[in-house]
Amino acid sequence: MTDQSVGGTARRARDRPRVPRSPQARRRQQDILHIAMDTFAARGYNNASLAEIADRAGLTQAGVLHYFRSKSLLLTSVLELRDDTDIEQLGTERPRGLRFLRHLVDTAGRNAEREGIVRLYAVLSAESVTDNHPAQEYFRDRYAGLRAFVADALTETCGLGPGEAESARARHAANAVIAVMDGLQVQWLLDPGAVDMAAATELVIDSILASLTPPG
Repeated sequence: MTDQSVGGTARRARDRPRVPRSPQARRRQQDILHIAMDTFAARGYNNASLAEIADRAGLTQAGVLHYFRSKSLLLTSVLELRDDTDIEQLGTERPRGLRFLRHLVDTAGRNAEREGIVRLYAVLSAESVTDNHPAQEYFRDRYAGLRAFVADALTETCGLGPGEAESARARHAANAVIAVMDGLQVQWLLDPGAVDMAAATELVIDSILASLTPPG
């Protein structure tokens, strides 16, 4: 094993949470994770402190760092927990075409029942555009992946061809769908009674499908 590979192994270890051996320690790690999720959602990453998270968990800061090594790693683990929740709801296989677009509508409806996760996403995605934010790469990759999924679904549903012009229209439409869903979350967080995220998402997707589908 080369020095470079040893260094890479060490970096990968630092980039992952410790793996607790006992059930009690695993429960404690999960407790920290959920407390951090609530704290980041309420205050953002920059304003949340390890001291507050540790205090709420009944630990010292060193105790939290024993499980997660750094505040940025704790943030990464919180985002992974959020993704795991989405994956569980998606099932074993990602739907395609119109089924994927309807899945987006269903997701918007489910989000109205999980305010904490919606707030976490809204706060951190906005905050991630600031310089050197540890979640910037995560959100850049997430948007790129989601944009591709939505564009593929629109292309398949509308029967668009492989030409550059039609591919560009599908990408633009995908960006619009994502922007609507994210914007609806912010409006809903501020005034839940005024916003039906599922209904608005469905209306926008249906309108885009009507616009993209070739005549006849």
